[in-house]
Amino acid sequence: MAARARVSLDLVGVAEVAAMLGLTTQRIDQLARRDPDFPAPVAELAAGRIWSRAEIVAWARQAGRLDGD
Repeated sequence: MAARARVSLDLVGVAEVAAMLGLTTQRIDQLARRDPDFPAPVAELAAGRIWSRAEIVAWARQAGRLDGD
């Protein structure tokens, strides 16, 4: 049997983004719909939108919503 490669993706949903930024999930939904600079989701599932954590962090830093580490 062939070995399968493991792919590690650091993905976040609305709840994780809200927790990262100290905002409500409703506010994240508003930002995702209204802010043209908010990252596009990498996937839209029945459970909701999924983003790359790195893209969210980059956007949040650029927008002044997250301090650099």
